[in-house]
Amino acid sequence: MKLKISMYFILILPFFQSLAQEKQPNIIVFMVDDMGWLDTSLPFGDRVMALNRKYCTPNMERLAKEGMKFTDAYATPVCTPSRISMLTGLNAAHHRVTNWTSIIKDTPTDQPDSIFNRVDWNINGFSPVADIPHTVYATPLPQLLKDAGYFTVHVGKAHWGSQGTPGANPLNVGFMVNVAGNAIGHPQSYLGKENYGNVPGKFTYNAVQGLAEYYGTDTFLTEALTQEALKSIDQPAKAHQPFYLYLSHYAVHDPIQGDERFVQKYLDRGLEPREAKYASLIEGMDKSLGDVMDYLEENNLAENTVILFMSDNGGLSLDYARGGKSHTQNLPLKAGKGSVYEGGVREPMIVKWPHVVKEGSISNQPVIIEDFFPSILEMAGVNNPQLIQEIDGKSFVPLLKEEKYLYKDRFLVWHNPNKWTHEDGPGINFFSAIRQGKWKLVYDYRKEKLELYNLENDLGEHIDLASKEKKVTKKLAGALGEQLRKWEALMPTYKNTGKAVVWPDEIRVN
Repeated sequence: MKLKISMYFILILPFFQSLAQEKQPNIIVFMVDDMGWLDTSLPFGDRVMALNRKYCTPNMERLAKEGMKFTDAYATPVCTPSRISMLTGLNAAHHRVTNWTSIIKDTPTDQPDSIFNRVDWNINGFSPVADIPHTVYATPLPQLLKDAGYFTVHVGKAHWGSQGTPGANPLNVGFMVNVAGNAIGHPQSYLGKENYGNVPGKFTYNAVQGLAEYYGTDTFLTEALTQEALKSIDQPAKAHQPFYLYLSHYAVHDPIQGDERFVQKYLDRGLEPREAKYASLIEGMDKSLGDVMDYLEENNLAENTVILFMSDNGGLSLDYARGGKSHTQNLPLKAGKGSVYEGGVREPMIVKWPHVVKEGSISNQPVIIEDFFPSILEMAGVNNPQLIQEIDGKSFVPLLKEEKYLYKDRFLVWHNPNKWTHEDGPGINFFSAIRQGKWKLVYDYRKEKLELYNLENDLGEHIDLASKEKKVTKKLAGALGEQLRKWEALMPTYKNTGKAVVWPDEIRVN
């Protein structure tokens, strides 16, 4: 009798698994701020590299074993453009939010430059409402998911628009719950003892709001946000309503403050204090991921929940905030945050989708941040949504299902016509770039010069092949120029002449 019952369950199990797949899955986007491609013990390259040995991220390793690791995932060089690309499905050159947005409305964040005028970009960010000056008006992803029956939760950093504009408040973009999200781009403090910055006489705009119950405690900001996220999805989980959780950590953005739960072990390993603090921020973020995964398993939610792990730009590589020499913190990748080189745009990305994604699988296909928009809609079963915008992203769901990827020869574009920081660095300030397959073209506006790299053989972008591979250089320059014109992308103008920088396909290839 017991054998017959066992055989019965074996026979009907595929039926229940298929039902689980047809049911709308819960979707969690686990977004990290300023995390580099190598800021993890999980290698995203073809081997364990030196920086991988520096960090401890067992839960990223766990997630990768249960899902798919993307080796060639990309965002934009800085935060707000990436976040708006995910929200709208638009490339940054298209939505024209090409730098981070200020808390203060109508305030550009570009540093002054002696050669170029500031471009007239969308300094107020994203807006779900039409006719808001200097914003991109589009249909936001959370609203579409809410309309499709999802309980939508935002926890952590938003940074889509300036204070006083509709896009600054997550409740205006389709979220039903908002914890600690507004116009700010980084926290004043990670420390509960400092009330996350809400201290009389020391308060600034960057004080994190909405976490008063943790004031005066030892609760690190990353932990507080995690606890609030799990509280927020408890209700829809019990009601069997699908939920969309955007858990957007402020970590590991500066200020680089040590998480006391982890920092001492990195000091004991011999890391200098700033790098020990940074490593502790990474491990605290990883613990959050593990807590989320544990919650899902303990509440029988794991089998019908998609988890997407991503960072919004490359790791910070400026010596005023990090230890060591500038632009060495992401080696072997070149440069870091703010740069169109790999150190500034290549990101750690993992997707777990039970019964769909093969456990422990790896994808080497290039994907980019605007691809999250159509991919998440496809996961949620939202077909042919009514959109204001014509999206640029392509769904990576075929990759998750290990089907033929139709976009493998597509062009990926980065456009940074701004002066992000006061000091120039490799690929930082006034650059564009394009990738197709193994080839990547970088356009330096100041020099009006094209560079070509074979990422397959030269991940660190050391060997410029533009003069040797003229045919490839011209092809990519032509594609980049054509796409930027199609999007009516902004190009900086020279202060002394008022003329715009030439398009990349107008550069003579010698």
